[in-house]
Amino acid sequence: MEPVYKFKIKKVKNGKKFDFEDTLIREIRTDIHINGQKTVSMMATPVDLEALAVGYLISEGIISSFNDIEKIELKNDGLIIDVTAKADTKKIEKLNEEAIIVSGCGKSVTSNIDIDPSKIEAEKIDSDITIKISDISKQMGEFYKSCPLYEKTGCVHTARLYFDEHTYFDAEDIAQHSTVDKAVGKAIIAGYSPKNGIMMVSGRLSSEMVVKAVMHKIPILISRTATTCLGAKIADTFGLTLVGFARGERMNIYTHDWRIEEG
Repeated sequence: MEPVYKFKIKKVKNGKKFDFEDTLIREIRTDIHINGQKTVSMMATPVDLEALAVGYLISEGIISSFNDIEKIELKNDGLIIDVTAKADTKKIEKLNEEAIIVSGCGKSVTSNIDIDPSKIEAEKIDSDITIKISDISKQMGEFYKSCPLYEKTGCVHTARLYFDEHTYFDAEDIAQHSTVDKAVGKAIIAGYSPKNGIMMVSGRLSSEMVVKAVMHKIPILISRTATTCLGAKIADTFGLTLVGFARGERMNIYTHDWRIEEG
């Protein structure tokens, strides 16, 4: 299934209407099945769906690593992501019983958010990775240019899991939390550990975005926009460096600023 499609519209310019063929992003409901059982449904853009499943299942603790997966298969043109894996059945039960509809764009659920950060099942991030302010400015300015769906439609969120100047994984989706899952999933499939990378995103740093970074032990999470109060508290609790409003050489460092170097 193509991630975009053409749609005839009326465009207005200089007070006049004229016919125009626009490019719109496609939005589907996809179901993740684990060992033959439906586990979760989410609205997504039909691209990098295998990576989406990998990133999501690890961030929820349903699988512990990519090695737990025996097979991933897209069925019904991407409407089903069928995963055969060694899965934590208790985590699946918790997701079914305590699922929270997240505040990010696109309907998805998680069982790994709590108003009390200390109750979140995750380990504190122990990483000495740092990045210079100038490198943040450069990467935040460049990663939009490598996102074709954003260029075509202007209707998706974007994310980049950055390792170095030549090694990074970009993702696009209508749901900002899914861009994180996709970028992480692509990196894991390629053999890279997310804990050695830096995550850059286009959307707000809400609690579920921060929790995803924490679950993957990503030490630095950077956005062009702001964080929520709960997002900042979770980042502070788990040792995550959280940066918002990263535009040009200006940015707000909310937590653990020692990983952001001047220069």
